[in-house]
Amino acid sequence: MVFSSLIFLFQFLPAALLTYYVSPKKLKNAVLFAVSLVFYAWGEPLYILIMIFSTVFDYLNGLLIDKYRHRKWAARAVFIGSMCGNVAILGFFKYAGFVVQNVNELFGLHMQVADLPLPIGISFYTFQTMSYVADVYLGKVPPQRNLIAFGTYVAMFPQLVAGPIVKYGDIAGQLASRKVTLERFGEGAGWFIRGLAKKVLLANNIGMLWTSVKSTPLEELTVLSAWLGILAFTLQIYFDFSGYSDMARGLGKMFGFDLPANFRHPYISRSVTEFWRRWHISLGSWFREYVYIPLGGNRHGLRKQLRNLLIVWFLTGLWHGASWNFVVWGLYFGFIVTLEKLFLLERITRWPNWLGHLYTLLLVIVGWVLFEYERLPAAFAFIGTMFGFGAHELADRQALYDLFTYGGLFVLLAICATPLPRKMIELVEIRWNRVGVIIVTAFYGIGLVLSTAYLVSESYNPFLYFRF
Repeated sequence: MVFSSLIFLFQFLPAALLTYYVSPKKLKNAVLFAVSLVFYAWGEPLYILIMIFSTVFDYLNGLLIDKYRHRKWAARAVFIGSMCGNVAILGFFKYAGFVVQNVNELFGLHMQVADLPLPIGISFYTFQTMSYVADVYLGKVPPQRNLIAFGTYVAMFPQLVAGPIVKYGDIAGQLASRKVTLERFGEGAGWFIRGLAKKVLLANNIGMLWTSVKSTPLEELTVLSAWLGILAFTLQIYFDFSGYSDMARGLGKMFGFDLPANFRHPYISRSVTEFWRRWHISLGSWFREYVYIPLGGNRHGLRKQLRNLLIVWFLTGLWHGASWNFVVWGLYFGFIVTLEKLFLLERITRWPNWLGHLYTLLLVIVGWVLFEYERLPAAFAFIGTMFGFGAHELADRQALYDLFTYGGLFVLLAICATPLPRKMIELVEIRWNRVGVIIVTAFYGIGLVLSTAYLVSESYNPFLYFRF
């Protein structure tokens, strides 16, 4: 089940909210845990056992680490066992086929591996349970002794499918006590409707252009078509993923939780380093806190810092998928960020703003080609087409048709990728007081109606981060 579906909007969510609100305070975690399990089991009833196992496994590991805290070797053994167990589960379902395939190609073998579908959200909830055990081991948080409360943290359906990756310490207090007011519910509904509109009305519509361009044989693409296509994907993946993150934050508020922001208008960045501080913030924070800093960060000289950066960006790419294009994509950004840390960032700050934006967008757009094409030769061929290499026309009738058809949508998406729309909404609310609130509420109502109408009439409704 996904948020941008009629069954979620008009059946599951109303039933979940009603059940949650009528339940007594002491049962709210249990109710939220139960509806989250139903949400997850809707599409994958068997794989719910894996999530339950991960939940119980790391719940017990947290208690054991606390029990043996004064016997450091025992606590360390539990910690290492937890990390290995989680990595083994994630590796089996997400990377086993990739490893076997590469071993077969390298040594000419014919080993077989079961082609299992990837459990939805496994990359997100595994990272959450790992961070919990690490924080208990480091003494940052006390262990959660209530299994239902811990299960609620792991399985909470608003952020289960696509994040953000929530650290236990950030919501530990909210698991124990939280309050939902009419104002907070309205704020959450606003976040949810904005996210839904971003996903359904913006991402889906511009995504149809990328689907058309990607399905066109490379030899038939023009330079203009290639640029229009990858620009469409650049905007689609942002509004798709950030839309889901906004919906997650909104749903969290409806149930009394404050989930962290996952995006801060990344396409307004003036450097690639800044872009990654604004894009998928919870993932970058996770790798920085649980990989980069434990490896030594920048504390042991330049050579080890560069090594640590290489490891982090390799893992960042690999986290996104079991394919070499994701590894290359991660290392590509790792190389650029490293150059910026060494000398480039200091120079970029002296550039005019427009040049910094252009530099960043160009490198990010090229990166999205590596991200989207599983076969690297196809990715490099597409990049070559973008820059006019090979026998490709500058434009043809189809490219011009797409430019005029989607031109207005491109402009709208470019504006919506900036803080401007949010500032305009806040300005209306502040300047016009009650009238402004009515206008904004009506605006959200129209967004919900249009999104619903789209879901009723259209069949194109992909979710790009579902595969991660």
